[in-house]
Amino acid sequence: MKKRFNNYTWGIAVVLLFATMSCSKFEEINTDPEMPKAVNSSMISERIILGLANPPSQKSFMQPYMLTKQVAWTELPEGYQYNNLGEEESALTGLNDAEYMVDFATTDGLSKSYAGVKHVARAIRFFEGTMKLGDIPYKEALQGESEKIYFPKYDLQKDVFLGILDELEKADQLFQAGDKFTGDPVYAGNTLQWRKFANTFALNVLIQLSRKTTDPDLRVKERFKKIVDGGVLFASNADNFQLIRSDKSGQTYPFYKVSNSFVIYPVVSSEVIEPLKARKDRRLFYYAAPAALKIANGKSQNEFDAYVGVDPSLPFGDIADIVVTKDFSKLNDRYFELVTGEPTQQYSYPQFCFIMAEATARGWINGTAVDWYKKGIEASMKFVADNTPNQDQYTHKMSMDASYIAEVIAKYELEFPQDTEKQIAEIILQKYLASYLQLSHMPYYDYRRTGYPVWKINPNSSMNSEATSKIPVRWKYKDREYNYNAENVKEAVKRQFEGVDDPNQLMWILK
Repeated sequence: MKKRFNNYTWGIAVVLLFATMSCSKFEEINTDPEMPKAVNSSMISERIILGLANPPSQKSFMQPYMLTKQVAWTELPEGYQYNNLGEEESALTGLNDAEYMVDFATTDGLSKSYAGVKHVARAIRFFEGTMKLGDIPYKEALQGESEKIYFPKYDLQKDVFLGILDELEKADQLFQAGDKFTGDPVYAGNTLQWRKFANTFALNVLIQLSRKTTDPDLRVKERFKKIVDGGVLFASNADNFQLIRSDKSGQTYPFYKVSNSFVIYPVVSSEVIEPLKARKDRRLFYYAAPAALKIANGKSQNEFDAYVGVDPSLPFGDIADIVVTKDFSKLNDRYFELVTGEPTQQYSYPQFCFIMAEATARGWINGTAVDWYKKGIEASMKFVADNTPNQDQYTHKMSMDASYIAEVIAKYELEFPQDTEKQIAEIILQKYLASYLQLSHMPYYDYRRTGYPVWKINPNSSMNSEATSKIPVRWKYKDREYNYNAENVKEAVKRQFEGVDDPNQLMWILK
């Protein structure tokens, strides 16, 4: 018994000894010397800006371009391709600590700059939310920690847009008074670049309000002209709000082939290939690869007729049959063979040029619409050419040098229509072609606002069960909203859509 007791007490002593030693070294062992010990403004800023600028990767990267009919997907029938948008919510979680970015700033100038980032980020996120859904929480959003508002009310879409425009104007003023800051993977803390972006994005917001030009509170045309007259706007592709990719973990092109099992599924849509072929536009050779069947039958890679688009509205079985024949164009190799690919744009100089062209055609500002139209096409071509190796694998012996670009721009000028509505149709089409695998959902927003480009709709394949001859005009609210904020979301649905959360009913900006 004594022996057992001694063994027992000795065991306890050993355990206590190791426990004491372990406790004394616990903090040392579990502290990463390379990890920061405190959060600062720069860290929060970098996370927020990356959240705005960095698209998802692999299949998720391609999904918006199924919705915008730029690619057809050959793995399985996809809702976005066949007009089933599903549910969505306003993605605001990345902004929860934006206020701390301002609070932690060490100087007044830095505080202003980080406040500018906060307002731009808020404007973008609320814009994305209201463009998808309609009415969303705005004034009471993100007030859970500060005001204990856990179930925010939904604001009228008009009020959300007024708030977005005010925040962008405030951001411009803050950047003008602010200092260069750290934690910026896009513009390296250059406040002039951020002013250009804030103002250019405001023009993008205003053009989406083209059906609301008579509203006395929005003053769409007056605001647009004031921003343009201010002149602090994008001036070239160097101003693009984009991420330049690199051969580093987490920074490669989103559809790069390594660890990407989806590279075999996207094919180029006829909605992209046909207008490029009709206009003999060499961007075709940078966007797509020649159809294997056409090459086997004697066509050359530098012939327009070697490229075949797939109608994304075809029933999936028909698309699967086409894949077997190899009579289709897959993506250009540069989208998955090049680790750096091309910079990924969220807002671009070509987009800005086409917005200016549309505003000029509508009479909002003085000028000639065709001049901005030409600038947009030229900038698109230069962006593609400048970010593609001049190798036959990627250009298919149809490179776009300065001489070609000048020649084709002159041709586009001669063919620019005189009728205003036809001008807008051509402007939106070129804006669409310039957005290939860029700008996420923006071409869809232009389509539902203007009806251009005129995408094919096939009732036999449509998953839009309530209106098979239409493309839905909005996403439905998430079930989670009905579970946790039921009273407010139901009230918003009642005032907008007569109580039915219907993806085919028009939100306020489309009426």
